[in-house]
Amino acid sequence: MYDFQTNADAPKSVLYDDLLSAARALVADEPDTIANMANIAALMWQFLPGLNWAGFYRVVDGGLILGPFMGKPACIRIAMDQGVCGAAATSGETHCVGDVHAFPGHIACDGDTLSELVVPVFAGQGADRHVVAVIDLDSPLTARFDGDDAKGIERLAQLMEACFSA
Repeated sequence: MYDFQTNADAPKSVLYDDLLSAARALVADEPDTIANMANIAALMWQFLPGLNWAGFYRVVDGGLILGPFMGKPACIRIAMDQGVCGAAATSGETHCVGDVHAFPGHIACDGDTLSELVVPVFAGQGADRHVVAVIDLDSPLTARFDGDDAKGIERLAQLMEACFSA
């Protein structure tokens, strides 16, 4: 596991390489999507400092439904046109928000959250490719997430695609 004390000066890419390696080992031979999301949520919680929530929302019947997570209880249902999660699921693009209070339509599931990173997870190929979930990270720190975090979690989302396609 990534040791924050030993690697305090290491680039974030090292942290995300370690996170991805641990995630690959956990999901390698497990076909159950929910079990894999649960373990990945726990890994993100363990590996990434400065979080107050880490987990998934799944696309179900045209909306987002709470999936496995670590942190305080969360909003159970989010409309596709609401909040950072809905925006990422609808656009299919990563949303890195330094100040959630400045994001139009932000949903305050936890009033302590100040910044958020949401990355879509896809399944399917070609014209059948579609968003099946989002990875949602919340932090009580303003501007906690940056481009390196986005790239790292995007790599994790790519790994999760195989879990949804299996």
